[in-house]
Order: sequence, then structure tokens, then C-alpha cells
Amino acid sequence: MPQNICDNRISEYGISRITPEDATRLTRYLVREGDIVYSRRGDVEKRALIRANEDGWLCGTGCLRVRLGDKGANPSYAAYYLGHPSVREWIVRHAHGATMPNLNTSILSSCPFVIPPPAEQRAIAHILGTLDDKIDLNRRMNETLEAMARALFKSWFVDFDPVRAKAEGRDPGLPKPLADLFPARLVDSELGEIPEGWGAKPIGGLAEIVGGSTPKTERAEYWEGGTHHWVTPKDLSGLSMPVLLNTERKITDAGLAQVSSGLLPAGTVLLSSRAPIGYLAIAEMPVAINQGFIGMKPRPGISNLFLLRWAAAAHDEIVSYANGSTFLEISKSAFRPILAVAPPTSIMDAFDRLSRPMYRKVVEHERESRTLAALRDTLLPKLISGELRVADAEKFIGKVA
Repeated sequence: MPQNICDNRISEYGISRITPEDATRLTRYLVREGDIVYSRRGDVEKRALIRANEDGWLCGTGCLRVRLGDKGANPSYAAYYLGHPSVREWIVRHAHGATMPNLNTSILSSCPFVIPPPAEQRAIAHILGTLDDKIDLNRRMNETLEAMARALFKSWFVDFDPVRAKAEGRDPGLPKPLADLFPARLVDSELGEIPEGWGAKPIGGLAEIVGGSTPKTERAEYWEGGTHHWVTPKDLSGLSMPVLLNTERKITDAGLAQVSSGLLPAGTVLLSSRAPIGYLAIAEMPVAINQGFIGMKPRPGISNLFLLRWAAAAHDEIVSYANGSTFLEISKSAFRPILAVAPPTSIMDAFDRLSRPMYRKVVEHERESRTLAALRDTLLPKLISGELRVADAEKFIGKVA
């Protein structure tokens, strides 16, 4: 699906799965190693090369598959070439639709293509691939850390494993000081059974819920020379991890004054509230948001990591409160009353202490990957144009990676 297309690679983070029966029925949508998949609509610049471990996966309905012919194009080189700034600009310019760009196979088939000699293609792909391999290593480490953090949240706050273990006389598998924080009994609540002494509170009681707005785009003084990060759902659509480090657009002080919620502090949890509902990230810097978001500013004693994991786990319930004829949207007023389990401060703090180091490591890897990606994107047009010799680039990459 488009949300799994991340920086020329497929991310398994949150990937959808189907039954073997459905897979058999949909064999014509199978992808092979060397295919390139594109997002069909919206962010039509997103693409990913299908690698050996993804051979036999299925291309979702929101994606287009590009399969190279026998014209001598190396798949890895082709995927990088399609990331060239001028090629990306060409694709966006030829996409259909003013408000929501759409791609089709005929547009991609007509894209101009430069094919150097095979040896040069392989060399360019190798140089850029060396950087991507390091980025991919960071991604895989982050996916492991994310899986650990999600599993911890689910165990404590969804399945209540430590409480159930104590109630059944089993060892909860936690250090005694930590195990002692959990009760040994479940009681009825508006959410169903929850641990004794815990609460069921509206999410609006755990976080201040805010929305955003868009300064008038025709007013240059709101945008030109802007220094304040201004977030749209597009900024989150390409994230492989729920960490926001930058935004495509920035606004001025005058523009910020037009945003209803002002500048939100670093650490705010962002949830896209429409088209689609459910993109999530923690802002690592102060941000202003547009009207496509719900911002969650943690109240005292509430961990933003708890809010992040809760919003991910409660996705289906959140969507159930949305409405709209053109596209689903959840309003702030519909979001605030949604109930969430509210553990005591001692357990909230313990969860934060355990999950915070994992999150900080994810941020560290994401920052490094951004630096490597910027280097790769700088080298790409220079290598394809011949401005930078392959041998010189190989020496430079050897020092960096």
C-alpha cells in the first residue's frame, strides 16, 4: 500500500496482510524482484524498488507496478533515476487532478528515460545503494525497536498481562519493584475489564486536543522566508517511523498568527484527522499544524509515548467516530470523549522509562538516515549527468559509509 512506500524501499511497518485464498485469487497483482511500485494518487513521487525478500508480495490497489522490459535498464539504476529531481518534477506535472494528483500506467510509460552503458548503471546503483544499505539497516533496527515498544504497550495497557498473571498466581515476569506496581485483580469499567485502581478517562482528559489551520497561500508575507515548521498530512505520509524531524513548508511570524492553535511544543503527538485518518508522529520540534490534524499535548503526568501508542492501538475505534460524505474526518469534539485506559502515575512513569530509550534510539537512527539520504540525493543528479565521476564518488562514499 502507498503508506508502505518509503524512500525507494518497502517498509513492513504496519503492512497489511491477506489470506492465502485471497493471495491465490490476486496473483495478477504479484510483484517480482526488480519491479518498481508507485503511489497511484496523492504523493505520486513515492516509489520503491522490489527486492528479493519482497518477491511474490502483492501490489495494493493504491499502487502502480512498473516492470522493466529488455531495453537494458538495470532495475536498481532505474529506481534511482526515477528519483532524479527533474524526473520527479515531470511525473508530478503530468499527473492528473488539481487537488489530488493521480498517476496511471500510461503516464509512467511515457516518462523520458536516460540509459547509460550497463557498467555505468551498475556503478551508479552500487554507489547510491551503499548509502541506502545503511539507511535500510537503520530502518530495520527501528522496526525492531518499534515492535518492542508496541508489544510493551499492548502487554501492559491492552492485554493487562502483569495483572492477569498476578491474578492467576503466576510470575508476571517483571522485576519485583515493577511487578509490585500492578494490582492482582481486574474490575468492570466503561471499557470492559481494567486493572483495579485504574481509570477509564476521555482522551481529552489525558491530553489537550487542538486543531490547526492554513494561512492564506496567496499572502506572501505568511510564507516567504518562513522559519516556523508548518505540518500537513503529506509530511507524515512518507514517514517510516512515527518521528517528525522536518516539514516541507514553513511559515512566518505573520503566518503563525493565522494558525488557530499557534505553535505547538516539541513532543506534541500528531494524528491526521482526514484523508486518511491515522498518520501518527511525535513532533521533535515546535510546529504549527494545518486543519488535517488533531494535536495531542500531554497533560501533566502523561507520557507522549503513551498517547502515541494509544492512538495507534485505538485506530479502528477512532475511525468509527468519524463522518463525512467525500472522505471520513474525525473532529476534535468527536475525538475528545473517546475513552482510554488511565493507569496510575507510577505505571505511566515506568512505561515511559522503559520505552523512552527505545524511542530516542529511533530518533537517532532517523536523523542519521536523513543525513545519508540527503547525501544520496545530492550525488544522484551529479552521477547521472556525469558532473561527478564514479571513481571519485566511490572514494567519498567509502569514507562516509
